[in-house]
Amino acid sequence: MDKKNEIKIFEDKQVRTVWDEEQEKWYISIIDVIAVLTEQSSYQGARNYWKVLKHRLLKEGNQSVTNCNQLKMQSSDGKYYLTDVADTEQLFRLIQSIPSPKAEPFKLWLAQVASERLDEMQDPELSIDRALQQYLNLGYSENWINQRLKSIEIRKELTNEWKKRGLKEGVHFATLTDIITKAWSDKTTKEYKILKGLKKENLRDNMTNTELILNMLAEASAKDISEAINPKTFDESKVAAKQGGTVARKARLELEARTRKKVVSSLTAKDTLQLKQSNKQNLKKKKK
Repeated sequence: MDKKNEIKIFEDKQVRTVWDEEQEKWYISIIDVIAVLTEQSSYQGARNYWKVLKHRLLKEGNQSVTNCNQLKMQSSDGKYYLTDVADTEQLFRLIQSIPSPKAEPFKLWLAQVASERLDEMQDPELSIDRALQQYLNLGYSENWINQRLKSIEIRKELTNEWKKRGLKEGVHFATLTDIITKAWSDKTTKEYKILKGLKKENLRDNMTNTELILNMLAEASAKDISEAINPKTFDESKVAAKQGGTVARKARLELEARTRKKVVSSLTAKDTLQLKQSNKQNLKKKKK
């Protein structure tokens, strides 16, 4: 079952969501919704509110609301924990049980979230626009975002090629991705994330522009080589993956030789943006 975690924003408040591809529906964190509607300042406060409300609804026999699912969602500490979630239909019923001046605006927002996803399924360009806005909201530069969106397109082309070869998402895709990453960066995906101090965060979302470009070159090359050699087995796909990564490795080594700087580093995209902004401010101060 393919699920995609996303952060939605309602009036500057984060609401964790998961899109279930198989069922084609959103699952939304009940705790986050309660925090918005009751204006709870702490996660624990929202949890306690939900605990009491859930008990009351159970006593009333309202099982359609309380019979919710649990899915793993990222917490503020970066780790993933099982969290009570509800689909949009359940949430509309739940909202009726929470006295709040934000109830009606939130219902409209919830309906819009559901509608946008259906629209995106008909027009993929809308999905790209939404992703762009989300990255802007998270503080990334426009230049980096353009690279990141292109990397998503290249990654999709590569995974489509793997699917054509009969490879399965999960272990096969992870293994091939690891081979490509190791071939061009000299680090496994795990080693790369450790270098950047990441846990569950997406590695590509924390690459600098140059790292993203080289990773794109590696994945695009792996896809082209796979199409050219037409691998029949998983082992043959491994060969194509390594060759694709090697193309980008040569480019990385050439760049490092000319700049005398390491491409693969602990810096993230946001780090480099903050450094640039800090340097600009320092230059302005010196001119004054």
